[in-house]
This record gives sequence, structure tokens and C-alpha cells, in this order.
Amino acid sequence: MFNKQCMSHTFIIGMALLFLTGCRTTRNNFSETEMREIVQAASKLNMYIDYDDNHELYIEAASWIGTPYQYGGTSRNGIDCSAFTKKIYQNVYHKNIARHSNDQMKISSRRIRKRKLKEGDLVFFGSSQNKKRCSHVGIYLKDKKFIHASSSKGVTVSSLHQKYWKKYWISGGRVK
Repeated sequence: MFNKQCMSHTFIIGMALLFLTGCRTTRNNFSETEMREIVQAASKLNMYIDYDDNHELYIEAASWIGTPYQYGGTSRNGIDCSAFTKKIYQNVYHKNIARHSNDQMKISSRRIRKRKLKEGDLVFFGSSQNKKRCSHVGIYLKDKKFIHASSSKGVTVSSLHQKYWKKYWISGGRVK
């Protein structure tokens, strides 16, 4: 297990370095610091970050990985799902969205289908108590992966392909 994970991270870092240092015919404008941040974000998120991706989103999202979940929390000491999405939108997009997940779905965004999701869209989920009322929110990254504040894992990346998330899926949301 350790070797697979280590190899996976090494591959991601190697691909990111290859991409950032010489895959384009036009010169990129990344400083050494920016390249290092992108490579670190790719490693923390365990995903490839492409040249055209929103690097600010991935770097900010990765900086929250491992932050513990705390109901009502709004800081790096502990955060809940809707505060996490609110912080990301403030820090990356400079937009102020509603504080609660259900309001983020109903007030701050317009609904979109899963197949129409784009980087930065919100993803909304119900619960076993009520599958239709939004009780959880995350931010879509790409390749069916999203980042969210999980009550059991803290801030983490999950896949929309996972059985749990398929079961409780409500909608995607594009912030207005």
C-alpha cells in the first residue's frame, strides 16, 4: 500500500514537473515559487493539475487538506462543509456566498446537471434523513473529484463515483 501511494505521488509530481517545465512551445509565466506550489497542491490532492486548470483554486483547496471537521467551524482549526465552500469562494473567486449548504444551493447558485459540472462548481448532497434537502456541499475539481469538509475525514478529496455520494447526490450548482 505504501509503495503504491508513494509511487502514485512520485508519478504525479514527476508529471507536474514535466508539464510545468517544458511541455509547451510557448514559455509559461510561472515563477519557481508558483511551480512549487502547484506541484505541492497536485501531490496533496493526489491529482494532476493541468496548465489550463485554475491553479489558484487547486493551491487554495490543497492548503485545507487535513483540516479537521467541526460543525459550525469557520477556521483552519476546524471547519464545516458550507464554511469551507464559502472560504474557497471568498479567497479564490472573491465572491460572497451564503453560509449554509441549503442556502448555497437555493440562493447562491443555479442548479446544473452532473454531466455539466465544471471546475469550481458546487456539488450538493442530501442525507439518510432527507435525500432531497441539501445537508452537504463540496467544490468540484475535475475528473469526477470534489473537495469537501467531511465529518469523518476533515477536508478531503472524494469521487462522485463512490457509492455513498451517488446515493445522496442532489445537484451541481454554478455560483451566480
